[in-house]
Amino acid sequence: MARPGAACPPPARRVMVAARALLFWALVYSYCGVCACIAGLRLLWSIGRRPGETFRWVVRENPPSCLNDPSLGTHCYVRIKDSGLRFHYVAAGERGKPLMLLLHGFPEFWYSWRHQLREFKSEYRVVALDLRGYGETDAPPHKENYKLDCLIADIKDILESLGYNKCVLIGHDWGGMIAWLVAICYPEMVTKLIVVNFPHPSVFTEYILRHPSQLIKSGYYFFFQMPWFPEFMFTLNDFKVLKSLFTSQATGIGRKGCRLTAEDIEAYLYVFSQPGALTGPINHYRTIFSCLPLQHHEVIMPTLLLWGERDAFMEVEMAEITRIYVKNHFRLTILSEASHWLQQDQPDIVNKLIWTFLKEEAKRKRE
Repeated sequence: MARPGAACPPPARRVMVAARALLFWALVYSYCGVCACIAGLRLLWSIGRRPGETFRWVVRENPPSCLNDPSLGTHCYVRIKDSGLRFHYVAAGERGKPLMLLLHGFPEFWYSWRHQLREFKSEYRVVALDLRGYGETDAPPHKENYKLDCLIADIKDILESLGYNKCVLIGHDWGGMIAWLVAICYPEMVTKLIVVNFPHPSVFTEYILRHPSQLIKSGYYFFFQMPWFPEFMFTLNDFKVLKSLFTSQATGIGRKGCRLTAEDIEAYLYVFSQPGALTGPINHYRTIFSCLPLQHHEVIMPTLLLWGERDAFMEVEMAEITRIYVKNHFRLTILSEASHWLQQDQPDIVNKLIWTFLKEEAKRKRE
């Protein structure tokens, strides 16, 4: 009989691995079913209350003027050789200046960085990208095209296509997940890492399994595993869910924040009301459980983590735990009155904190 603590023989180890995998996927699909049932009940409730309004879906034909505001920069496109995909981005600041690359979250697009495009163009070439499947960027039809490896490679290839070999990388929400992974996989390409409201991916995967409250808040990760139904639910009541994400008291920008204007909301509705516009963004989540946990964890460049304490989707405790994975200067700033949509909610404060971090790191490097 094996001694306590001794290594398991290969057959026993394989059984343990298989059992853990079975339990993991049972959890994923069970919770997926629970989320689907809740969504179905909400659908029935909506039909019962307002049957005529429930299935209303208005496709916005023309973009609001804010999307073509010249103060935000120039709309550009780049085609990646390896994947063949064409990416859309908005760029501000002179070519040749250091690159600042901005990665948005869900359900957002390049416009979520409008305040940063205006702010940092004086010293950087600021590029706000539409991620794979979003907005005017190409959207491959199969969910396998949205695995994390593909998303990480996109950023590397775009950087090279823009004529740069390194950048200041900034990501929010799902874009923060990608930013962490790019920093881990291609550290030579990231001079400084700034993440907004997303913990280190290893913290997220470990924390969510140990804290039911975070598991509930991340229920949409599981709901999105279903085909077509999540996209359908977003379209109900003319994208009521999308509007409420940014404006409701529970999940929207806080009462002391910089609320979205009616034109800002129309910009989001213009992008996501187009036929098929939600499938690419949701496909980002449909492969996530086969890609995590990570094999490599360490982040070796200076890192700034900004966090809105009133985040309805991410518990603030994960922010502090992230520190253990950064093997360089790490700064964490938590804003007590800010929501999940931090760079839109508190743009002046966020911009000031980013400037301070960049200038302190430049000074530290000279010394």
